[in-house]
Amino acid sequence: MHIVVKADQQQKEEFLSKSIPSDIQISWMENDLIEADVYFDLQFEEKASFSTVVQQPVFVNAVFATCKELPVNYIRINAWNGFLMRPLIEVAVGNDFYKEEGSKILTALGWNFKFVTDEPGMIAARIISMIINEAYYALSEKVSSKEEIDIAMKLGTNYPYGPFEWGEKIGLHKICSLLKKLYEQDERYSIAAALINELN
Repeated sequence: MHIVVKADQQQKEEFLSKSIPSDIQISWMENDLIEADVYFDLQFEEKASFSTVVQQPVFVNAVFATCKELPVNYIRINAWNGFLMRPLIEVAVGNDFYKEEGSKILTALGWNFKFVTDEPGMIAARIISMIINEAYYALSEKVSSKEEIDIAMKLGTNYPYGPFEWGEKIGLHKICSLLKKLYEQDERYSIAAALINELN
């Protein structure tokens, strides 16, 4: 199997942190599209790269967009910074054919994965975004400092990062974009003013 991956340096390192079987060839897309069996576009949310691929499965880092908004052969994964290194990858598909294809590919890679409901944020990104948002509410209410909130969350919940560390690692613009999309469906995703101010 030949896989072409479009990724920045951080995403490339996270992709390679997962074991890749020796019978799978990985190529990194630099400029021109290379022919392959499977594509991974980890930069999809910043700049879509594989719009001309119409049949082969394309795994896209699409946390905001649902499969209804994407071409039929696109398979959503959460590849925000830090998430690809998790032992379980979240996957969402729009149809049974690509669910089966996606399962075969991820199984061949030896990755643990779970199909989740095709909704903005999937599961982990939605939860982390809300935790980050709540931390900004706490900060604006002068509950504590960023550093102390990060320490408390790591010690109290055994999280690998505190909410502000997560925000920096993922990118606050991504957190804000997801919360805006979620807010369209539910007002509880209202974005903290302190989070918006930090982006400006």
